[in-house]
Amino acid sequence: MKKVAVVILNWNGLELLRSYLPSVIDSLPEYAELIIADNASTDKSIDFIKANFSEIKIIQNKSNGGFAKGYNDALKNVNNKFLVLLNSDIETPNNWIEPVIDFMEANPKTGAAMPKILQLKNKTHFEYAGAAGGFIDKWGFPFCRGRIFNELEEDLGQYDNNEPVFWATGACMFVRNDIYKKLGGFDEFFFAHMEEIDLCWRIQRLGFNINAIGNSKIYHLGGGTLNKVSPRKTFLNFRNNLLLLTKNHPREGFLKIITQKIILDGIAGLKFLLEGNFKHTLAIMKAHFAFYYSFPRYLKIRKQLNFQLSNKPVKGLFKASIIKEHFIKKKRKFSDIDPSIFS
Repeated sequence: MKKVAVVILNWNGLELLRSYLPSVIDSLPEYAELIIADNASTDKSIDFIKANFSEIKIIQNKSNGGFAKGYNDALKNVNNKFLVLLNSDIETPNNWIEPVIDFMEANPKTGAAMPKILQLKNKTHFEYAGAAGGFIDKWGFPFCRGRIFNELEEDLGQYDNNEPVFWATGACMFVRNDIYKKLGGFDEFFFAHMEEIDLCWRIQRLGFNINAIGNSKIYHLGGGTLNKVSPRKTFLNFRNNLLLLTKNHPREGFLKIITQKIILDGIAGLKFLLEGNFKHTLAIMKAHFAFYYSFPRYLKIRKQLNFQLSNKPVKGLFKASIIKEHFIKKKRKFSDIDPSIFS
């Protein structure tokens, strides 16, 4: 068995596979194999793979359970030492796998890692979904080295070091298979969005690190499955962010953080309303109702996780507000932020 499985989750992605699969195949090292995990596609994407790339293993899921369940279902019988969860809209150059695997082999306390994520259509700049490694602030707002909100930096080599981060992007996540299985994989209720942050938080609580590897890079189209400004994405992001904090935030300050986060979400909903984005305001309202309904169940999950995992300080938590830093203090780049504020 090869030690690395590159697993692409597909759902009706014929054109994406046609465009980007050849680069993945051409860049695979000898010790890696490629697997397509299909979420019950109804287009001709699986026929295309069988006709053109018969050497690729296909795992056929029975339903489209989204990103989280799709990967969990597909990976049950995948036993390679390392998993690379790769989006279908990614172009891979040569030597993108090797630096990450070399680092993880040399650093057994690294549970998950990621390369730099650059834009496919503007290869000099970082891409929104992960950039050069992810962080969250004290309210649970995610941001990255190379990307704060919608501010995307040019890649000038400023993040070429191998750095501990809080989360690795689900667009291209390297993860140890045994850790993924031990933690039960992604939270399937999340469906999509922030499930990788939740997993990385739990990986850290298990005692492992998350690293961004600066001498590896890939190119991401972005928005391949869910439009960046869709109300559905707004719903998932707001609901899942509250669930993320409920599951993983330490006991100290937990209720204060959740209460204040609910207020901040209300302000965001009002902002959407004043801008005429009624569908997004409605999406936030629906997200909160869904959270309140799920809150008792997630308190039980929180209790179970507190028993199973440590609550030691994690790396990459920004102990202030990234909203304040960016919108009030006008800090546009990650390098503008005081590093002493991070855990």
